[in-house]
Amino acid sequence: MSREQRIRIDGILRQPAPEGPRTVEEIRAGFRELMARMIVPHSRIRTAATTLGGRPALRVEPKTGPDAGAEGGPGAGTILYFHGGGWVFGSPETALSLTGNLVARTGLGAYSLDYRLAPEDPFPAAIEDTLSAYRALLDRGEDPSAIVFAGDSAGGGLAVTTCLAARDAGLPLPAAVLAFSPGLDATRTGESMRTKEGVDPIFTRAALEHTGAMYLAGADPRQPLLSPAVHADLTGFPPMLIQVGANEMLLDDSTRLAARARAAGVDVILDVTADAPHVFQAFAGVLDEADEALDRAALFLRQRIRAGGSARASVE
Repeated sequence: MSREQRIRIDGILRQPAPEGPRTVEEIRAGFRELMARMIVPHSRIRTAATTLGGRPALRVEPKTGPDAGAEGGPGAGTILYFHGGGWVFGSPETALSLTGNLVARTGLGAYSLDYRLAPEDPFPAAIEDTLSAYRALLDRGEDPSAIVFAGDSAGGGLAVTTCLAARDAGLPLPAAVLAFSPGLDATRTGESMRTKEGVDPIFTRAALEHTGAMYLAGADPRQPLLSPAVHADLTGFPPMLIQVGANEMLLDDSTRLAARARAAGVDVILDVTADAPHVFQAFAGVLDEADEALDRAALFLRQRIRAGGSARASVE
């Protein structure tokens, strides 16, 4: 990561915010404006609006051919993607720099789900929607060993909690979980909540608590579906890759979940990038470390899908 790249991105993320708490509409508009600046690999993907599990979704598929412009279908596997936004803002469109890059790098197709948001629909609405989307994939005959969950920020948290909900519902689990800077602790008890405030160019405790309260709507945060980094039993989970920046207030959400996963006998990779902000992968094409992290994530997903297919073939 060059010094010039770091300075440029830090400046983008530290744009002065209005004084006091912003309205939901202001938060959503500001996030759309920020994410519209990210680079989407349009020449390598195609998108279409669809539905999945009763919710709107964006279907993202790779273009194939030597010029990445020829018509072609996705590879044998599906990324079920959950966008970030504190469970209050964001959409499949705001996450397209991430889903698009994963699809372009893996050759897998993706569904990016437009799950319900707080405060209109607080916890557990988002998890109900993500679990319904997974059920829909299974009901149409997709093999769970060819499905991976992925997401960023709040969506990274949903990738984990949807896996918990699926396991508790007796469903077969996906081949892997990929989480970019996941939100995994509604109790906000991680040490990095204190040590990284000011270092983190995006979050403050007040901002996290503002949107967090909308999602909780009075629910006790001390439960696995809200704070898996502190309270979840991860027994039986599929392999996980957790990528996080060292400058994040949410850093310890990732480090503690990885520790719980290891203790439960789960294959887990904790990938921490020095001097990087929250969901730095969205800066692909601008930040060297973003492209490198996405390459590692794509390799992980391809390996897990291939491993699942090999396991099926050996059983058959």
